[in-house]
This record gives sequence, structure tokens and C-alpha cells, in this order.
Amino acid sequence: MGKAIAIDGPAGAGKSTIAKMVAKELGFIYVDTGAMYRAMALFMIKKGIKAEESDKISKTCVEADITIKHENGEQVVYLNGENVNGLIRTEEVGNMASASSVNADVRKKLVELQQKLASETDVVMDGRDIGTVVLPNAELKVYLTASSKVRADRRYKELTAKGVDCDIDTIEKDIIDRDYRDMHREISPLKQADDAVLVDSSDMSINEVAEKIIQLFRK
Repeated sequence: MGKAIAIDGPAGAGKSTIAKMVAKELGFIYVDTGAMYRAMALFMIKKGIKAEESDKISKTCVEADITIKHENGEQVVYLNGENVNGLIRTEEVGNMASASSVNADVRKKLVELQQKLASETDVVMDGRDIGTVVLPNAELKVYLTASSKVRADRRYKELTAKGVDCDIDTIEKDIIDRDYRDMHREISPLKQADDAVLVDSSDMSINEVAEKIIQLFRK
């Protein structure tokens, strides 16, 4: 059984960036569960299925083969044999992932894969319900958050740096809407685990957050 660090939190809190840094420092494998849900969402979009078509999502998710490999030190997400790293970070996919992740059949399929990975090696895993559902016995659980304004600003800068035309107010509204959906979904809602450490990164640098989590793990 491997050791595990679970990092949960809302969209845009910096979970993936921080988790990668922590995993690299500790020599653990980074498992981006959000990328797995995004890959499933991309599959649904490719199939022309809408977010509200839950029955079709349940029926179709069994056709998706989603795997994670580590190549040259980087995580690569494969959807039915295709490297989809460059396709799963759009706003459309993110919104679909937030909607489709409430589907019980989607979650069951992906949670099984996540637990299998954690049973085989030391992992840092981030998502919405890692500490509460996926890895309830993780050695360290962290709930990483930041204000919606800070998270929107981070996303705005990320998108504009890529040449994407966007509006920061729209981004913040999308973040607030996603927070609500994630926190109020029937299955595995986003919440801080009882034994998780709260880390607010609003006024912290990336390095400061990563170092804090590493210190918490090494205590």
C-alpha cells in the first residue's frame, strides 16, 4: 500500500500546480483526478451529449477508456488511446466536467481507477472529493482554497497569456457557479474533510503553499 496526500478544493485554487510540485519534491506520483474527469467530459462532448442528458452519460461512459501514464516525468492522460492533454483544459470541457462528474456511473468508474493507482504507489492526488471519498485513509489531507476574485484573476492571466480573449467578470461568475454546483451535488459534494488542514492560498505564493504542505506531511 502506497502513501498518499489528498488535496481537495474548488476550481482555480491551484490544486494541480501545487500537487505537481509536492509530488516532485517527495518523489511521489502525481495523479490529477480533475484531468480524468475532463477526459470523460471531452468524450461526452465528442459524442454530442449534453450536460443535462444524464441517462446518455451513464450509458456512454462505459465506452471511455481513460488511463494515466507518466512519460518523461510528465503525466499524460489518454482517452481511448489518444493523448488528450492539449484538449481538456478549455472552459467548455471544464463546465461539462463539473456537470458530468455528478453522474454516479462516471464517478464509480473513475474512483476505482484512482484507488488502484494509490494502492500501487506513493501518490499526491487532487480533486473535489479525494480526502472524503477516494482516499479517506490518506496520510495527509489538505483543503486548498482562495477567494473567487483571486481565482478568477489567476485564470484570466493564464488565458490571456495564451492569447485567449476573455472577460474576468465572466470568469469569476463561472467560478462561483461551479463552486455552487460542486458543493451542492448529490454525490460526493465538495467539502473539507473533518481531518483535513485548511490552506488559503489567496495571499501566498505557489512556493509557499507547496512548502507548507510538504512540512505538514513531514511532521
